[in-house]
Amino acid sequence: MSQPPRILDPRRVPVAGVDSHLPPVPAERLHPQTLRERFAAGAPFEPEHPGDGRPFEGRSAAAAAVLVPLVQRPEGLTVLLTRRTDHLRDHAGQISFPGGRSEPEDAGPDATALREAHEEVGLAPAHVEVIGALPPYTTVTNFVVTPVVGLVLPRFELALDPFEVAEAFEVPLAWLMNPAHHRRHRFEYEGGQRQFLSMPWQGAGADGLTREYFIWGATAAMLRNFYRFLAR
Repeated sequence: MSQPPRILDPRRVPVAGVDSHLPPVPAERLHPQTLRERFAAGAPFEPEHPGDGRPFEGRSAAAAAVLVPLVQRPEGLTVLLTRRTDHLRDHAGQISFPGGRSEPEDAGPDATALREAHEEVGLAPAHVEVIGALPPYTTVTNFVVTPVVGLVLPRFELALDPFEVAEAFEVPLAWLMNPAHHRRHRFEYEGGQRQFLSMPWQGAGADGLTREYFIWGATAAMLRNFYRFLAR
């Protein structure tokens, strides 16, 4: 099988379908205490999307972790996401969770996720209650990423790393946990085909103007795994 091509403009990849036939996660499951209990139950879970597909050749596997920050707003939980700066070698301009490569001094994925969130967006670990993790996700760039889920106390202040993060924004968890907003993209290439999910969100940026945030790829796949975890 030939090497899968890089996706330079995911918006141009045809939409194969929208998953509006699947039910949204019930609102009563999207409360902090319910989520704590769900992760504490520790039921076995096979992710719908374990990875992007076959990693690019010449890249050794590397451990990484991201924080899935669930901000406790009065109107309901939101997910804090970032838009990467355009000059980065990997995932430039993409919508991501705060996170990155594990370092030798990290005690585990939780420590990596909290450290990276602090470094990237200034979210202090004291504001985060880690409640569990989703199964690892392997990206096409061969990062084995553990999504660490944490509840975030409000009234925090962010300080973005201008080298890595262009902006941070929040999306309602209930919106993301509704498959009517999950679009499936597919394209064929010589030797195979590649598929990915997208969840385009219309929201206000830091300047107050409404724009589209094209959530796709690994971030969308991990959110879809989160949906499957909560919908069971």
